[in-house]
Amino acid sequence: MKELKLLGFVILYTFLSTSTFANILKDIKGRVIDADTKQTLPGATIFIPDLKVTAVTNNDGEFTVNNLPSKGTYIVEVHYIGYKTTTQVVNFATAGTLEFALKSTAIETKEVVITGSLISSTSKRNSASSAVLGKDQLLQPSSNLIDALTRIPGVSQITTGPSISKPVIRGLGYNRIVTLDDGIKQQGQQWGDEHGIEIDQFKSDRVEVLRGAASLMYGSDALGGVINLLEPSTAPEGQVKGELITNYSTNNGLSANSLMLTGNKNGFVWRARGTYKNAYSFKTPIGYFPNSGFNETDLSGMVGLNKSWGYTHLNVSSFRNNIGFYEPTLDAAGNFVKEDGSPFVTEDYKSRDLDYPRQDIRHLKIALNNNFILGNGNLKADFGFQQNQRRELEDGPDPSLFFDLKTYNADLKYYIHETNGWQPVFGFSADAGNSKNKGIEFLVPAYDTYGVGVFAYAKKNWESSTFSLGARYDFRKNTGEQLLIDGDEQFAPFVNKSSNVSGALGFTHQFNEEWNFKANAGSAFRAPNPAELGSNGVHEGTFRYEIGNSNLSPERSYQVDAAIEYEGKIVSASASVYNNYVHNFIYAANNGETITAEGDEYPVYRYGQVNANLYGAEASLTIHPVSFIHFENTFGYVHAQNNTLGRPLAFIPAGTLRNELRFEPKLKGTNDAYLSVGINSAFKQTRVDDVFETPTSGYTLLNAGIGATFNLGKQPVKLSVSANNLLNQRYYDALSRFKPGRFDYENPNLGVYNTGRNITFGLYVPFTLVK
Repeated sequence: MKELKLLGFVILYTFLSTSTFANILKDIKGRVIDADTKQTLPGATIFIPDLKVTAVTNNDGEFTVNNLPSKGTYIVEVHYIGYKTTTQVVNFATAGTLEFALKSTAIETKEVVITGSLISSTSKRNSASSAVLGKDQLLQPSSNLIDALTRIPGVSQITTGPSISKPVIRGLGYNRIVTLDDGIKQQGQQWGDEHGIEIDQFKSDRVEVLRGAASLMYGSDALGGVINLLEPSTAPEGQVKGELITNYSTNNGLSANSLMLTGNKNGFVWRARGTYKNAYSFKTPIGYFPNSGFNETDLSGMVGLNKSWGYTHLNVSSFRNNIGFYEPTLDAAGNFVKEDGSPFVTEDYKSRDLDYPRQDIRHLKIALNNNFILGNGNLKADFGFQQNQRRELEDGPDPSLFFDLKTYNADLKYYIHETNGWQPVFGFSADAGNSKNKGIEFLVPAYDTYGVGVFAYAKKNWESSTFSLGARYDFRKNTGEQLLIDGDEQFAPFVNKSSNVSGALGFTHQFNEEWNFKANAGSAFRAPNPAELGSNGVHEGTFRYEIGNSNLSPERSYQVDAAIEYEGKIVSASASVYNNYVHNFIYAANNGETITAEGDEYPVYRYGQVNANLYGAEASLTIHPVSFIHFENTFGYVHAQNNTLGRPLAFIPAGTLRNELRFEPKLKGTNDAYLSVGINSAFKQTRVDDVFETPTSGYTLLNAGIGATFNLGKQPVKLSVSANNLLNQRYYDALSRFKPGRFDYENPNLGVYNTGRNITFGLYVPFTLVK
């Protein structure tokens, strides 16, 4: 109740204070035309990201955007299918009637606005190495949100079957990746191998991935990169819109259904979504893996105001996921059997009722996002409350391990309007967390964590170049509570404090309309998390005993990267290289030590520190020789070395190469028709720390898909069928927790292949209830 009262006060203060920031009402009108024919384009979308405002052109190609600030400079983004996305910086104080001339293109444009960096800008003027997945790409079949992001070069995933994925960017994962949802850091149990991201897969319309250190923006943890999940844009004035998503996958019977409604009336905006997913055990090329099904229920909603003084949006989401687990039990022939030795039958595998052991994960999030026009700038203020509950159920409904984490976030940024090309930003952030153990088994002590940070940043724009620089100071304190069990000390009390100064430089240059260059240099840090500081117990699901180190120092990263990009009429391409040196890299290692706990023997993993270096490259090449042929290729590779011990870092993704050929014909009565064939290849990963990891062989997977949008009257309906691992290839991914050596300590040759052939049928129906 205390937390809800505090949040209620913040919400009430925000709404009452809007009159203080009130501005003169401004309406902006314009039209969108074809750059060559000068014909107007009805149905084009106009979007102002920093104000979360959307409009659509009418039958005459004209639009009006209401309730805008009377001053300030903002990026306006214009989209239209089959045309290059256009962006324009508009000064609202002097703006008259706007005109956007779009050029037709078969190449997917890179000129999208990146909002996850400190100052929103087009991708070409943003020095961070970034990639964006739009709605169409997110709708392509995937088992979860992180699985969808692995199409981006440099992005991988740590998997525990198809139900659990953790993001890895340029070889770094866990607490070294920041995930932003509703403008605040996602706070769960990021340190755990078998803990996924507690976010609805269908919640976002667009996802930005910033590759590389980003502590300047987000403080501790952003050593590897940032995943920024963007909520759907608000509906145009006076409209009520929605979407229905339905998928079914044959491999594990996964059914996924999501319904969303959103509306806008005189600047009062709202949105509601419900999602349900259910699956039975997944099938490998040689058979089913027992009790690997899951079910997920997600509810989310938003209410807010978009006015001339800015906007304020209240987002609430509830995520619940139940996931089955299986502890290896084998018969004499090496087949999986039940604990009593009896064999599994088909009905067991296809049952949607989960057996024990299993996880019960619940995540509640409340976020208040604001952007106020204030003085000669604007103030962005984001406040968040999260409660993450993770129950490990071994043999019944009463949890053995039960984490209850509550986190509070506040993030303030003041942007001064651009003057003579300079735009400065000043910011402050704070967060506090409290975690309790409510089970009968213990791995991580109950703890409190606090952090504050301040920064200053400035960006200079010239006609074809940008330069940015910034500095940040952070302080973090972790306090672990003592725990005595029958007089024996399970957890010793500890206090760990760390502070850091981060800095960053960035540069971009557009040689011409086709060629673009960007480069970054900076430092970042990550404070040790409570699991690394105080663990002492069996980590269920990973089959190991973990022991923390309360004297760990913060990790410090020094990174440089550079990228060259080309965007022509037929070909688009990019190539980037990077080097990331991490001082005091924290990792858990086993050196042959074992311990007997709960009647079983477990390998002991102790947290220590080394110096590490990670470098690599990413590349993409897209060719459109003719309008109906699309050939896309991506490559990613990371080389990671434990410099202190003179051997490779463990659990680093293998190099990947993805190729997809799409045939996109114009068929009467359809839109966006396609037929695709793709090959996903992973190189062998022999650069492993063989003390506690095994190599993996390379593999090649054949994928295919077909789809189109049909009009039932005026209602568009998109149908698709896709096949992954069409040839039912047996393979182990380098980051799979089920590969040999990670799955069963007592039998290092035992592993579970990744998912076999999977065919997914998809239905997507966008609709408008009120125009």
